[in-house]
Amino acid sequence: MTHAPPLELLKEARNRYTQREIAEHVGKDTKTIRRWEKGVTPCPVMLAPALRDLLTTPLTDPDNCFFRFIDLFAGIGGIRRAFEAHGGQCVFTSEWNDFSKKTYIENYGDHHPFIGDIVPFPAEDIPDHDVLLAGFPCQPFSIAGVSKKNSLGRPHGFECTTQGTLFFDVARIIATKRPKAFLLENVKNLLSHDKGNTFEVILQTLRDELKYDVHYKIINGQHFTPQHRERIIIVGFHDNTGFSWDDLQLPEEGPRLSSILHKTNGSEALLLWDGNRFYDHNEWAVQSKYTLTPKLWVYLQNYAAKHRAAGNGFGFGMSYPDSVTRTLSARYYKDGSEILVWQGKDKRPRRLTPRECARLMGYPDTFRIPVSDTQAYRQFGNSVVVPVINEVARIMKLHIK
Repeated sequence: MTHAPPLELLKEARNRYTQREIAEHVGKDTKTIRRWEKGVTPCPVMLAPALRDLLTTPLTDPDNCFFRFIDLFAGIGGIRRAFEAHGGQCVFTSEWNDFSKKTYIENYGDHHPFIGDIVPFPAEDIPDHDVLLAGFPCQPFSIAGVSKKNSLGRPHGFECTTQGTLFFDVARIIATKRPKAFLLENVKNLLSHDKGNTFEVILQTLRDELKYDVHYKIINGQHFTPQHRERIIIVGFHDNTGFSWDDLQLPEEGPRLSSILHKTNGSEALLLWDGNRFYDHNEWAVQSKYTLTPKLWVYLQNYAAKHRAAGNGFGFGMSYPDSVTRTLSARYYKDGSEILVWQGKDKRPRRLTPRECARLMGYPDTFRIPVSDTQAYRQFGNSVVVPVINEVARIMKLHIK
């Protein structure tokens, strides 16, 4: 961060603070901050010290934090990042994958309990918290047993209907700790999974069994980053607080791919933690290893042609500077086919670098990538779009008080 240019520092600050808060800190008005952020006017070099000072200020004072939260199925901390930016203090984390844990600790430290598998962990031993956060994996469970017990007049509860799924662990912690609020994130298809039965059980558990005021919405990440990525966000409150999705502020037109690509004109910032791993600063070019090999490029073209002939839509996704990409997946490391970057008519396309994937998910360049490319692709492909969660956290915090 020390050598990052002012615009990168401003982008990092915007992950934590509003334009008004930044304006007050640097002594400017919000219109000026907005012009810098959109590139209408250059962000002055003299701004860098003030932004660095803002970024080195702890997000929360542990003794005077606005709210406490726990981070379950935490991945690399994308949801945590957003809630810290709005006054939250993380007091407990669970993530079973060792590679994700490495990235998480590299960026957030390990100043509170951090466990692996949440399944055997007693809910009573989790610290008290105001907000539960979880990007829980979707697992199948059936509503058939619930319907049968209803017909027989027998009692049932979430322990019966969700046992054996990871959602059960979210439910049992909510039941035990009774937080003021929760946020759950999942893929869009959760709504239609198992003909809608999975989502019905989830809503029944949260609303009818646990008695929370529940709201859900599908939000597309392309409002904030150049990626078509629809995810369902489920939020709930212990009391009816008047929460409304109408308070969301989603930009009508988001950025395009060029905004996250490495610059080839010499203006790419030298990140001390990246060095030349992804980008050759001497040649002003992305490292050649990210360009597809001739064999792989021929294979992908033949694969696409085969499916076009069969009337299918399968194939690679070519992306251009003014594009919004397909959804980045955890399998991106295999061939990069869903997002190939155009490098010219006579050149083979390339994959995004892990740093570009981080940017595509809304992480600032100060976010460190301590794992291999393969693991990094998996981690960013499984991550949330941070600015989406940031916006949801913004409207949730008004109702956590």
